Amino acid sequence: MSETPLLAVRGISKRFGAVQALSEVDLEIRRGEAVGLVGANGAGKSTLVKTISGVVLPDSGVIEWKGRPVELRRPSDAQRLGIATVHQDLSLCDNLDTVSNLFLGRELRRFGRLKEVEMEERSRDLLDALSVRIPSLRMPVASLSAAQRQGVAIARALIGEPELVVLDEPTAALGPTQAALVRDMLRRLRDRSLGVLVVSPEMEEVRPVADRVAVLRVGRNTGVFDAKYTTQEQIDSAVTGNTTAAVTLQRSLLPHGLPEQNALDVAYRYLPAQAGVGGDWFDVIPLSGGRVALVVGDIVGHGMHAAATMGRLRTAVHNFSMLDLPPDELLAHLDELVARIDKEEGTASPTAGATCLYAIYDPVSRRCELARAGHLPPAVVLPDGTVEYLEVPPGPPLGVGGLPFEAVRRPLPEGSRLVLYTDGLVEDRRRDIDVGLDLLAGALAGPDRTPEELCDAVLATLMPTHQRDDIALLIARTRALPEDRIARWDVPHDPAAVAQVRDAATSRLTDWGLDDLAFTTELVLSELITNAIRYTPGPVRVTLLLDRTLICEVADSSSTSPHLRYAATTDEGGRGLFLVAQLSTHWGTRYTPDGKIIWVEQDLPKS
Repeated sequence: MSETPLLAVRGISKRFGAVQALSEVDLEIRRGEAVGLVGANGAGKSTLVKTISGVVLPDSGVIEWKGRPVELRRPSDAQRLGIATVHQDLSLCDNLDTVSNLFLGRELRRFGRLKEVEMEERSRDLLDALSVRIPSLRMPVASLSAAQRQGVAIARALIGEPELVVLDEPTAALGPTQAALVRDMLRRLRDRSLGVLVVSPEMEEVRPVADRVAVLRVGRNTGVFDAKYTTQEQIDSAVTGNTTAAVTLQRSLLPHGLPEQNALDVAYRYLPAQAGVGGDWFDVIPLSGGRVALVVGDIVGHGMHAAATMGRLRTAVHNFSMLDLPPDELLAHLDELVARIDKEEGTASPTAGATCLYAIYDPVSRRCELARAGHLPPAVVLPDGTVEYLEVPPGPPLGVGGLPFEAVRRPLPEGSRLVLYTDGLVEDRRRDIDVGLDLLAGALAGPDRTPEELCDAVLATLMPTHQRDDIALLIARTRALPEDRIARWDVPHDPAAVAQVRDAATSRLTDWGLDDLAFTTELVLSELITNAIRYTPGPVRVTLLLDRTLICEVADSSSTSPHLRYAATTDEGGRGLFLVAQLSTHWGTRYTPDGKIIWVEQDLPKS
């Protein structure tokens, strides 16, 4: 198909008195393409057809023919360009035969005499090309069937050798057999490399012949759909306005802003599909130790169910993230959740098959840990501008089960840009996904560009003409926590060492100008280090991090989680962890391959 549309309607509006028939309507039709125009009664379909055929002059907007603006003030203007319209009433003269109807007003003559034989031969050729079978070309059209009459009207439109044929409800009031005959005629029109616009209130009337389906509702566009990949539910949602509700629900469930954190500079773009809102989503989640999680996911299907399911999975990821699970374990829990959702809801709108990529970046170690469930691999732009796709084992889509997920750790130099995205960005029916990935790498290549600049460059390169899937794009530039904001001590397995570490920590707080936090930090470290020495046989390590908060971490070799409880007056222990919880802003435990880390955050004094 030609990249330049044969006909492009851009921002067309039309008002009749107090009635706004069309409001900024867009439509494109290419050569060799059949487009269905669907909508309920009063949606504006007939007004748009009359605008295209030159019967109605729009109040505003532009009509382009082969890329050039044109003005259609009368039907003859449209006909001269090559636009032929078959109206719903067909406008046939019942008392005339087929040949007379085809050439009415444009009869072939020579020396004033009708060229009857030539007109009859041409009529037969046109009808044969449309596979219209008529017993006699000389019988009145009033005696023909509804499908035959429609065929005569279409053949008459072809007399002028148009490049675009517009058909207003060609199968209206036809039975199944007659409608099938007319749809076969429409396919033959498309096969002649003509542009075809088929208007109908019903999706099922245009689906067999249309490449794309445009939906109008109360004079406005509500979606342009790929007919091959579109369900009746999606079209019904667009016709009734549920698409708008799905978009509203989706936006309410997506992040409304980026959380405050120092590990990453983040930019994102989210574009709902024109062809019915889907379930693509993303998130940025601050974790303990100054780390940050980046997430992208893609839910199967479109519409309200996809948007609602997306919200459930995003909430689940937040909850699992608060447990400080590594990426592979988090995806395993999410996989079980999706399988349970499908089992509870049945298979009418399955959630299994959803994909997800979960990454954790640590600004202290400058490493990123990633795992994916059927999702496309992330890209990374190194500081010198080179681009590579990270080799992360794909894992099965969520809800499929059977195989474990595998995480990988990758060092990322400061200033690297990590790129997460959904398949709607790189996959399109007009290009293979490998081509899309190559285009993405090309758009990302080059040093010294901010995440915002990269987002703009990527969309400028890959944005599809007809977006049939959601697009989520998340780009994060890595930062490193400076070494002078990190303090570490290995603690001997001796209770006497607690005081030494406590004094060293106090000295470091003085260097950082945080004397106001010294007393609380001493209490916290005393409790956590003492417990680690008392209850674990292995090494103990203390870390202080100066980030947006003051972070104290005590690592030991035990995998036993501390338990917060209220100590009775007769209890000898149990008060220390309660005291830690009261003195800190947040605290928690995360597990490592070597044991666990108990972390405590304190807000910094206001300057």
